[in-house]
Amino acid sequence: MAIPKGHRFEVSFDLAFPKGLVLVGELAPDNEYQENKNREPRQKVDPVSGLRQWVGTVTDPDETKAKRASFQVTFLAEVQPVPTTAELVPGLGMRQIILEGLTAEPRVTGNGEYKYQGWLFRATGFKASGAGANKTPAVKPAETKAADASKAA
Repeated sequence: MAIPKGHRFEVSFDLAFPKGLVLVGELAPDNEYQENKNREPRQKVDPVSGLRQWVGTVTDPDETKAKRASFQVTFLAEVQPVPTTAELVPGLGMRQIILEGLTAEPRVTGNGEYKYQGWLFRATGFKASGAGANKTPAVKPAETKAADASKAA
Protein backbone atom coordinates (compact mmCIF):
# COMPACT_ATOMS: atom_id res chain seq x y z
CA MET A 1 0.00 0.00 0.00
CA ALA A 2 1.39 3.38 -0.98
CA ILE A 3 0.73 6.66 0.75
CA PRO A 4 -0.67 9.11 -1.82
CA LYS A 5 1.16 12.34 -2.63
CA GLY A 6 -0.19 15.23 -0.58
CA HIS A 7 -1.31 13.07 2.36
CA ARG A 8 -1.66 15.11 5.56
CA PHE A 9 -0.51 13.38 8.73
CA GLU A 10 -2.21 14.45 11.96
CA VAL A 11 0.46 15.21 14.55
CA SER A 12 0.30 16.42 18.13
CA PHE A 13 1.72 19.89 18.71
CA ASP A 14 3.96 18.71 21.58
CA LEU A 15 5.52 16.00 19.41
CA ALA A 16 6.22 18.31 16.46
CA PHE A 17 7.40 21.29 18.52
CA PRO A 18 8.63 20.24 21.99
CA LYS A 19 9.71 23.80 22.90
CA GLY A 20 6.67 25.42 21.32
CA LEU A 21 6.50 28.01 18.55
CA VAL A 22 6.78 31.78 18.38
CA LEU A 23 4.47 33.62 15.97
CA VAL A 24 6.29 36.53 14.32
CA GLY A 25 3.87 39.27 13.24
CA GLU A 26 0.23 38.76 12.33
CA LEU A 27 -1.61 36.30 10.11
CA ALA A 28 -2.42 37.39 6.57
CA PRO A 29 -4.66 36.02 3.82
CA ASP A 30 -2.89 33.54 1.53
CA ASN A 31 -3.72 35.15 -1.81
CA GLU A 32 -3.50 33.63 -5.28
CA TYR A 33 -0.89 35.06 -7.64
CA GLN A 34 -2.38 37.72 -9.92
CA GLU A 35 -0.48 38.85 -13.01
CA ASN A 36 -2.61 41.97 -13.21
CA LYS A 37 -1.82 43.96 -10.05
CA ASN A 38 -4.96 46.10 -10.51
CA ARG A 39 -7.28 43.14 -9.97
CA GLU A 40 -8.68 42.51 -6.53
CA PRO A 41 -6.69 39.72 -4.80
CA ARG A 42 -8.41 36.34 -4.41
CA GLN A 43 -7.74 34.35 -1.28
CA LYS A 44 -6.71 30.71 -1.74
CA VAL A 45 -9.15 28.00 -0.69
CA ASP A 46 -7.90 24.63 0.56
CA PRO A 47 -8.95 21.95 -1.96
CA VAL A 48 -9.36 19.26 0.73
CA SER A 49 -11.37 21.12 3.39
CA GLY A 50 -12.87 23.96 1.32
CA LEU A 51 -11.74 26.49 3.97
CA ARG A 52 -9.90 29.76 3.33
CA GLN A 53 -6.13 29.78 3.78
CA TRP A 54 -4.26 32.18 6.07
CA VAL A 55 -0.48 32.24 6.58
CA GLY A 56 1.72 33.17 9.51
CA THR A 57 5.48 33.10 10.00
CA VAL A 58 6.66 31.14 13.02
CA THR A 59 10.01 30.35 14.62
CA ASP A 60 10.84 27.00 16.23
CA PRO A 61 13.23 27.56 19.19
CA ASP A 62 14.13 23.83 19.16
CA GLU A 63 15.58 23.93 15.60
CA THR A 64 19.38 24.14 15.50
CA LYS A 65 19.71 25.09 11.81
CA ALA A 66 18.96 28.76 11.13
CA LYS A 67 17.55 28.01 7.65
CA ARG A 68 14.92 25.72 9.11
CA ALA A 69 14.09 27.68 12.28
CA SER A 70 11.58 30.06 10.65
CA PHE A 71 8.85 28.93 8.29
CA GLN A 72 5.24 29.56 7.37
CA VAL A 73 2.24 27.73 8.77
CA THR A 74 -0.97 27.65 6.76
CA PHE A 75 -4.16 28.11 8.78
CA LEU A 76 -7.43 26.71 7.45
CA ALA A 77 -10.49 28.65 8.63
CA GLU A 78 -13.39 30.68 7.24
CA VAL A 79 -12.40 33.68 9.37
CA GLN A 80 -8.89 34.80 10.32
CA PRO A 81 -7.67 32.96 13.45
CA VAL A 82 -6.60 35.26 16.28
CA PRO A 83 -3.76 34.33 18.66
CA THR A 84 -4.90 34.05 22.27
CA THR A 85 -1.57 34.79 23.96
CA ALA A 86 -0.02 38.14 24.82
CA GLU A 87 3.02 39.51 23.01
CA LEU A 88 6.36 38.50 24.57
CA VAL A 89 7.64 42.07 24.16
CA PRO A 90 4.81 44.58 23.63
CA GLY A 91 4.96 46.21 20.21
CA LEU A 92 7.18 43.58 18.53
CA GLY A 93 4.35 41.25 17.47
CA MET A 94 6.06 38.10 18.75
CA ARG A 95 4.03 35.69 20.85
CA GLN A 96 4.34 32.10 22.02
CA ILE A 97 1.60 29.98 20.49
CA ILE A 98 0.14 26.48 20.56
CA LEU A 99 -1.60 25.23 17.41
CA GLU A 100 -4.81 23.21 17.19
CA GLY A 101 -5.66 20.73 14.45
CA LEU A 102 -2.03 20.41 13.36
CA THR A 103 -1.19 18.37 10.26
CA ALA A 104 2.14 17.80 8.50
CA GLU A 105 2.65 17.06 4.83
CA PRO A 106 6.10 15.88 3.69
CA ARG A 107 7.77 17.78 0.86
CA VAL A 108 11.16 18.21 -0.74
CA THR A 109 12.79 21.50 0.24
CA GLY A 110 15.99 23.22 -0.81
CA ASN A 111 17.71 24.15 -4.08
CA GLY A 112 19.77 22.24 -6.62
CA GLU A 113 21.80 19.44 -5.09
CA TYR A 114 21.09 20.69 -1.54
CA LYS A 115 17.61 19.23 -1.13
CA TYR A 116 16.26 17.81 2.09
CA GLN A 117 13.08 16.51 3.70
CA GLY A 118 10.81 19.37 4.75
CA TRP A 119 7.26 19.68 6.05
CA LEU A 120 4.25 21.79 5.17
CA PHE A 121 2.38 22.45 8.41
CA ARG A 122 -1.32 23.32 8.52
CA ALA A 123 -3.44 24.16 11.56
CA THR A 124 -7.06 25.05 12.22
CA GLY A 125 -6.34 27.67 14.89
CA PHE A 126 -4.74 28.53 18.21
CA LYS A 127 -5.27 26.87 21.59
CA ALA A 128 -6.66 29.19 24.24
CA SER A 129 -4.09 30.90 26.42
CA GLY A 130 -3.50 29.14 29.69
CA ALA A 131 -4.08 25.76 28.03
CA GLY A 132 -0.47 24.68 28.29
CA ALA A 133 1.14 27.81 26.88
CA ASN A 134 3.67 27.73 29.72
CA LYS A 135 5.63 24.55 29.04
CA THR A 136 7.33 24.36 32.44
CA PRO A 137 6.92 20.79 33.69
CA ALA A 138 5.15 20.42 37.00
CA VAL A 139 6.94 18.56 39.79
CA LYS A 140 4.94 15.72 41.29
CA PRO A 141 4.48 15.76 45.09
CA ALA A 142 6.20 12.36 45.45
CA GLU A 143 9.29 13.68 43.67
CA THR A 144 9.34 16.74 45.92
CA LYS A 145 9.20 14.59 49.07
CA ALA A 146 12.03 12.36 47.80
CA ALA A 147 14.17 15.43 47.01
CA ASP A 148 13.49 16.93 50.44
CA ALA A 149 14.36 13.62 52.15
CA SER A 150 17.69 13.38 50.30
CA LYS A 151 18.60 16.97 51.25
CA ALA A 152 17.82 16.28 54.93
CA ALA A 153 20.06 13.19 54.99
